[in-house]
This record gives sequence, C-alpha cells and structure tokens, in this order.
Amino acid sequence: VDEPTWERMWRHVGRIHPEGERVAQRIRGAADLPKIPIPSVPAFQPSTPIPERLEAVQRYIRELQYNHTGTQFFEIKKSRPLTGLMDLAKEMTKEALPIKCLEAVILGIYLTNNMTTLDRFPISFKTHFSGNYFRHIVLGVNFGGRYGALGISRREELMYKAPVFRTLSELIFDFEEAYRRCWHTLKKVKLGHCVSHDPHSVEQIEWKHSILDLEKLTREDFRKELERHARDMRLKIGKGTGPPSPTKDRKKDVSSPQRGQASPHRRNSRGDRRPSGEKKPADSKAMPDLNGYQIRV
Repeated sequence: VDEPTWERMWRHVGRIHPEGERVAQRIRGAADLPKIPIPSVPAFQPSTPIPERLEAVQRYIRELQYNHTGTQFFEIKKSRPLTGLMDLAKEMTKEALPIKCLEAVILGIYLTNNMTTLDRFPISFKTHFSGNYFRHIVLGVNFGGRYGALGISRREELMYKAPVFRTLSELIFDFEEAYRRCWHTLKKVKLGHCVSHDPHSVEQIEWKHSILDLEKLTREDFRKELERHARDMRLKIGKGTGPPSPTKDRKKDVSSPQRGQASPHRRNSRGDRRPSGEKKPADSKAMPDLNGYQIRV
C-alpha cells in the first residue's frame, strides 16, 4: 500500500470540504473523544469445527460494518497477485474501517487461508432493478460437499450463507430468491475457480471462469452449467494445479502475472469452455471493472 488508508481518506475529505484538512486534524488531535471499539480478528483452536470458524469470520466482517460513506477506503485491484491482496487484507484488519462487498471477499480469503479443507471461490451477481443494473460479489465456500458463502451487503439475505446447501445450484438459487424478494432480477452470474491457500502466491485470482447469462439459458441449462462448474472445480482440485505456485520466498525474481494471462493448465482444461456462448474480452489490456461491484439494494 502506497500510503496509509487514513491519509487517503483525509486527502479525499480535503478535496470536497473547504476546511476538510483542518477539521480532520482537529478531530485526530482531540483527546476527549470516546474510543471506538475495534473488532478482534477471530482466533481458533485447532479443534474448532470449520462451520463455527466460518460463523466467527462472518461476525467479524459484519462488525466492521458496511461502508455507507461514499468514500472507498481500500483500493482493490482484481489484477493484483494474491500476495498483494493478502497484504491489503492485513491492513483492513489493522484499520478496522467499514468495507464493501469486494473488500469483504478479500478479507474472507485472508481469514480462511488456514482452513485448508475449505474451498473458496468468488461468485459475482449482476441484477436489474428500476431501469438500472447492480453488481454484487460474495465468497463462495465448500466444506464437506456443502456450499455456503461469506460477504457483506446492505441486505442481510445477500451475504452470509451457512454451508448447508447440497449443490452449487441450490446456493445460487437461494441468492436468486433473495434478490427476488428485493425486487431485483438476476441477469448474470460469474463464477471463479478455487483460490489458493498460499498467502504468498503471486498467482491472480480467477474471477470469471464461468459466465452464465440467464437471458440465454433455460432454467434447466442454468442448473446444469452451475453443476458443471462445480464439477470442474472438483476435478481441478483432484488433479492439483500442476507445479506449486511461485512465492516470494521461492522465486524472488518473478513478476506479477500479466492481466488476462492464462496458465497452460487452465488453457487446456475442459472447464475453460465458456457457458452460454459468452467469452472473455479478447483485449488483455482492458481495465477491470473496479467500481461496478457495489449493490444499491
């Protein structure tokens, strides 16, 4: 991180408020302000069951609270290697500022890295409501063949899901029903592959392995594509991902992967076929959408 999060925030305040910097310094220098409680990062005993750990991680994310300020406290670049995103997650725990859904996903990955029997993968939603499109993202989890999710949202039903769903399609359909109760129509679902548990990996998170367009799929086809993605993840885990991913310690001269670059293993895997006829953009230099993930429900 180039500069402390608080410095970025006060610099932003200074731009939109005539005396923002002076006000900020007065607040920071005040000795009589009440202390704001800082949530404690969850710690677990080796015997603590995974479902209980997930509940504790979700409680911690919830205690940070949703960021309603309109100011982005943490800059998330999806193209960054995993090790850089984990460093940012560590800063989130230190600053304990309110977060939004993409930040919650990065934090969820960081806090579950030591749960090696837990599979984690990103799930993105695109919905339509009142003439506008909205985006949201959660961290899908799979433990013991049961699916769930971690995350944060303005809506209680659009974040945490306990790992009780027998299939990936049951989990996604539950989110779809939750959106329906908020008067949102689900348009697209984007599913990533499992995220490495190595916090020093310089690989990028695969955010969009499968892109499912509900306007081009029947209900049954949608279910089949979801289960195919779940099967592809199981096969990739079963086969392993090839050689160990390069890390800071093992390969100090390795640069970050280029945006849009695919590894030879993924390029040749049968799971690389894009469902519903949709393909990733051919332009590898296109900037990722960093601001569109916020949901307004």
